[in-house]
Amino acid sequence: MTRSIWINLPVKDVSKSKAFFTHIGFTPNTNYGAGDDSASFLVGDDKLVIMLFQKSIFEGFAGVDLPEQLTGSEVLFSIDAESPEEVDEISKKVIEAGGILYGEPGYKDGWMYGCGFIDLDGQRWNILYMDTSKMPLG
Repeated sequence: MTRSIWINLPVKDVSKSKAFFTHIGFTPNTNYGAGDDSASFLVGDDKLVIMLFQKSIFEGFAGVDLPEQLTGSEVLFSIDAESPEEVDEISKKVIEAGGILYGEPGYKDGWMYGCGFIDLDGQRWNILYMDTSKMPLG
């Protein structure tokens, strides 16, 4: 039934957001989002597509008016990493690209290493390396 998952996000400035996500390592998807009002990225090998739409375009698709400023978060996007070192590398790229870390890189529960960041439009993301050999059962 499902061939791929697309996450659509509103952004204030497509050009700046495109540069941000390219800098942190997302792969531009040149098949979609080639205009000034949208951008597309492929994430990982599992056919996940992230589409960035200028806020007014997103509102038209979603049938809703969005607030000017996000004051909370309904979704936390999590990206898996291959190692703790990759988490550290991406966290540095987030800062270089203008993002904000809300959770510094570190271990949680002895088997997860990750950090949290906020993109240019206030969306919250996690980057996690999970050592499943140390994951508690149950």
